[in-house]
Amino acid sequence: MSRRPSHPVRLLASALAAGALLTTAACSDGAGSQSASDTAAEQAGIAERNAAEQTPSGSPTSSPTGSPSASPGTFTEAGAKAALLTEADLEDDWTQVQDADKWRDRLLVGEVDVAAFLSAKAEAAECQQLLDGLYRDNLLGEPSGPSALTGFEQGESRLLEQVAGYDRAGLDDRMKWLDSLPQTCDEFTATDSDGDKRTVQVTEASVPDVGDAREGVHVTVQGSADATPVTLTLDIAAVRVGTSALTITAGGLDGGQASSVERGVRQGTERLQTVLDGGTPSPQPTNLD
Repeated sequence: MSRRPSHPVRLLASALAAGALLTTAACSDGAGSQSASDTAAEQAGIAERNAAEQTPSGSPTSSPTGSPSASPGTFTEAGAKAALLTEADLEDDWTQVQDADKWRDRLLVGEVDVAAFLSAKAEAAECQQLLDGLYRDNLLGEPSGPSALTGFEQGESRLLEQVAGYDRAGLDDRMKWLDSLPQTCDEFTATDSDGDKRTVQVTEASVPDVGDAREGVHVTVQGSADATPVTLTLDIAAVRVGTSALTITAGGLDGGQASSVERGVRQGTERLQTVLDGGTPSPQPTNLD
């Protein structure tokens, strides 16, 4: 399988921090009789009393320069990496690779034939986004939070997973967009730079009932490689958990990998949820059949 560039998304890690604002005020009798040292001492005393009143008895005060500890709901780059699938999660003969971010698939490169659409530019643009998103590995848009990616090979097939944090509104929009693709882009034609045409078909695919929202599509691209007719088959699933999501794409010239995608979705969602809850995913899968 000649594979697409897995647009390695390197994102900014976000962290939550809490700070306290303490406002003090100095009292003045308006006569100007207090010296500068007396005023400073009075202000210090007021600040000390205010701090004592705001701190519960027996509770330690926090240092302004102290680092906040991680808490459930905090998603970091390390957490994104920990949430990624492992070979044990996928079973079968999948082998993890180190260069998944360099995968490319030229069959996904092409300009959608606008004239073939009833709604022309609008529908064609949606289908162009599908091809471009598969090629660049950003079907859910560019992450706004931490992100990590991994890939696996099995014979001529490949499986790619991305875990990332997103803007909630944008993520919801992209999930709805994925849901619409089987209707909007059920079949269309794309032409590459050499004038060769590819026929693309998009159908709905089932996804396990996990996470907060989920979508799946099955995509086939019929074209040619070295003057030989070929068909690229991809099974794609996306699952949202809060404002984070995982995307799994698997398949190749030998056919789709629906069962591996389903297994990856179940295990990947569990791992992501564990990380978001502040835990560490188990090295051994816990819910495989």
